This record gives sequence, structure tokens and C-alpha cells, in this order.
Amino acid sequence: MKFFIKLFIVIGTVFFFGAPFGSADIVKAASVGDIVNFNVDKGFDASGRTQISAALLQIDPKLNFYVEKPWWDLQTQAKQGEILADLNNLSIEFNNKIYPTLTSVFGSEWNPGIDNDPKITVLFEPMNSTEGGYFREADEYDKLQLPNSNEREMLYISVSDIDSPDAKIILGHEFAHLITFNQKNKIFGVEEDTWLNEARADYSSTILGYDAVYEGSNLQQRVKDFIANPSDSITDWAGTKYDYASVDLFTHYLVDHYGVNVLSDSLKSKSVGIESINGALLKNSVKENFAQIFTNWTIALAINDCSQNAEYCYSSQNLNNLRVNPTLIFLPLAGSSSLSTTNVTKNWAGNWQKIIGGSGDLKLDFSSLAGLNFQVPYIIYDKSNNYSVKFLKPDNNEKGEIEIQDFGTEYNSLIIIPSLQTKISGFDDSDLIYPYSFTVSITGNDSGADQTLIQKLLAQIDSLKAQIAKLQSQQASGVQQSCPQISSNLYFGMSNNSSVTCLQEFLKNQGTDIYPEGLVTGNFGNLTKQAVKKFQEKYASDILTPAGFLSGTGYVGQFTRNKINQILSGK
Repeated sequence: MKFFIKLFIVIGTVFFFGAPFGSADIVKAASVGDIVNFNVDKGFDASGRTQISAALLQIDPKLNFYVEKPWWDLQTQAKQGEILADLNNLSIEFNNKIYPTLTSVFGSEWNPGIDNDPKITVLFEPMNSTEGGYFREADEYDKLQLPNSNEREMLYISVSDIDSPDAKIILGHEFAHLITFNQKNKIFGVEEDTWLNEARADYSSTILGYDAVYEGSNLQQRVKDFIANPSDSITDWAGTKYDYASVDLFTHYLVDHYGVNVLSDSLKSKSVGIESINGALLKNSVKENFAQIFTNWTIALAINDCSQNAEYCYSSQNLNNLRVNPTLIFLPLAGSSSLSTTNVTKNWAGNWQKIIGGSGDLKLDFSSLAGLNFQVPYIIYDKSNNYSVKFLKPDNNEKGEIEIQDFGTEYNSLIIIPSLQTKISGFDDSDLIYPYSFTVSITGNDSGADQTLIQKLLAQIDSLKAQIAKLQSQQASGVQQSCPQISSNLYFGMSNNSSVTCLQEFLKNQGTDIYPEGLVTGNFGNLTKQAVKKFQEKYASDILTPAGFLSGTGYVGQFTRNKINQILSGK
């Protein structure tokens, strides 16, 4: 099934250009077969046009369906008959379900509207392959204000979806934008934040029951996109599929716990964005505010277990297995060690890092720029996999620390989930990125057994170094030799390591689609980690599926080594 990737409101009407048509050219169409010239958004149109001509194919009490005439004329008579039947079914769906359901939740569109006609115009036009539909605020103004206005309540859908089951989802989504224009722009004279406008519109498919069957649903596609990029900000809007995924899954959590009235009450408010959500929460007697709910959501994405804590899970059956895969940080199994890492993030984006390995007393020092507002919940798992949720409280200089005794023996892992929560408005301008850093150090107990293990590992490293030296000598003599087999686990943060050099040579030989940089340094940095992830995802059935992962981890463990060694052996 084809999914629509970009469905978003077009704001900033000054960006639309085109020679105006007379109002009479628009309002005179009242009979099936009439031809009307429409202004369209060239950013969506498949041919980059600003105007098209369209034929009126169907009229019903609430909708007028137009289809671009050149496209319609190319269809066979039989296909035209099928399309008319599909439009009739879509009309029935709109009148019986979409319109009454969404207006009961969100309120009415502007009716009779700019053209004094209660009917909504739906135009099917050829669009770019990644687009499903759009809505233009420009059409809600008269031509004296905006010459490219079509002066009517109007929605645009791609002709590629005219006979698709997705047509009703797209229609519902874009109709929600039409409602938002009336509830915010017309009634209160304010512009809704794009992220929240899209959140309501995308959640409309769930309100309408279209996500009840998860397989093949809009929600399933959002989950797939979210898993691929879970750290996308919900408020910084660029119209990508990841923007839709993150804001949709946050909205599901919000409504799961606090009800759909939070969405509708925030719409029927003169406030916008986060402020409107906080007002709606207060109106519905919810003690948590937006920031607390967002933080709980990031924790829920790591735990998602309603049997342990109702705050940290989805109640929706379709989402009760959703969990993010944190970035893994591996500490040496024995001895003392320290690892520092610096990351960047935007406001209202989740970040998950999981620390495992090591044996001893662990300390994590967190820091960022003074004046920012980071929330840093963390989860500690004990040896029985029971967890506890705690919070690191950064001081005025945005610094803080975590201390865990007996890490690696009493406790198996630590997940930290920092999120930046400084910006609360002005999200229609691109957000900046901000750094945060943490250093993980562990004071180990070098027992005799640990020392024996270390000596064995050092001997193994020396052996690999000798093999690498031999290979390099052979290559210098013009002899092409593959990297030796990988015999130990490798992970981010290792440095001056011969096994990492071996791994990098192997990845380099896999081609530029796996390791475009091709650097062979012996240091396991971000570029090597990304290359490992690509390799793991290329051979997911052999590496990720047996381990229960959906996407690459960047950790070279048993399954990854098995696949590398299989390739090296030529089998």
C-alpha cells in the first residue's frame, strides 16, 4: 500500500505567486463537467505549475470533486467509471464519518466561508511522488488581499491516491487543517504552531478509526519512521516523514493518558502551541504540564510496560510493543575506565543512551551550556532486570552527576534520556542545535581473575597486531589480502586497537555504500559505528533478527562477527 509521506499545511501565503483569475471564473461552476482554472502550489505540483485547469466530476451536499482535466482525459472510459465510483464512495465516507466525527471533536470549518458556499472543493492534481495532499491558507482570503487565492474552502489531494484506500485518510487529515484555520485564524486571529496543527491532523486517522487495524495503517508507517529516527524534535518542523512520526507518536501518548479533549480544548483557545496544551491540561484538571508529559513520554519509549507504571507506557494495543533502541555505550569488562561523549540536540527531542559493561562503582558527569533547561531522567536496571526511574538535576551551570555502586554486579545497565526543554514558542522558525556532554567513569576492582582476563586479551591483541603487520607487508608488496577474522567484540570508544583496524579494513572493502569515508585508524569512532550499522542492516536477517533488533546498533557482537567471518572465509 502506498503511504503519504508529506501532508502539511502551507503557511506564509506570501510565498504563492501567480496571475489572478477573476472571481466569476471560480464561482460560476455549478454543473458536472464545468472547467475551472485553479491556482496551485508549485512546490507540490508534479510539474511545478502554479495554475491548472480541472473538471468538476461530482457534486454532493458537502463536497465538489474536481480532477485535473489533462490527467482525466488520458484515462480510459472504463477507468473513468471506476474513478467516479471511488469518488462516490469517498463522498459517502466524508458525509457519514469524516465530517460529523471531526467536527464533533474539533469544531466546524468556516461555513459558508469565503465564497458563501457550504460546499468544500476537493481538487485532485498530479503531485510529487512523496506528497499526498495539502491545504492552502491563501484560499481563505479574497483576491484583493492575496491575488492567487481560489476564494473557497479547498483541499488538494494527489491523483495517485484517487482510487486508493489512503484517500479517506488524506481527506480527513486536510479537513482537520481546514477546521484549524477557522478555530484559530478566523475566531481568534492567531496562527497555530505548525507542529501542533500537524499533530491534530495526523491523529485524525486514529479518531476516525482508520488505525484500528494496525497492519498497513498510517500509524504503522509512523512507527516505522519513528524507529528509524527517534530523536527527531516534535516541534522543529521541516515537513519530513520523521517530523510526522515523532509528533504523531507523542500525540498518541498524550491522548492515551489525558484524553482527546486536550487536543480539542487546545484548538478552541486563543493560545497556540505548548501554551494552549498547558491551558487545556489545566482545564481538564490534569496536574502534569506539557514538559512533564514530554519527559514521561521519553521514559515510556524506553520502558513501555503498563504492568509496572501506567505513566511509562502506551495503553493503545497497537503501540504496547513500541520501544526505542538506545545508542549503546560499552565499558570494558574489567578494570577502571573512562569514556566521554558529546552530542547535539534540539528542543523537545528525545535522546536515549544505554551504558552496559564495566564492573565497579560508576559515575556519570553530565554538562551542557549554562542557561539551558535540560531534563535528564535515567533508568537503572538491576541483575534481575527490575528497573527504577530517577532524575539527574542539573545545577545553574547545567551540570550534574549520577553515582551507582556495584555496577556490573548488582546493576546491569543504565539508560540516560536527556531532553532540552528551553524553547516554548516561536517554532515556525528553524531551531538551533545545542550540545550536551557526559563522561562515564568506572572504578573497577582488578582481581586476580580480572588480571588473568586482561592478560589473555592483551595477548590476543598482540597476535592480531602481528597478523595486521603481515597483511600490511603483503599489501606493500602488491599482494591483496583480506582482513583476518574478527575474534572479539568491538564497540564505540575503543582506540589504537588492531582489531578495530581489521574491522575498518573489512568495512572499507564492502564499498562506499557501507563505509564511504574508508578511514582505517584503529579508533572506533562515529564513522565506524555508522558503517557497522549499515552493514548490520544490510544483513539484518543474519545479524539483527536473531538478536531481536529492528535497526543496527553499531556494536560488533557475536552475530555481527559471525557474518563478517562468513564473508571473509568466502562461504
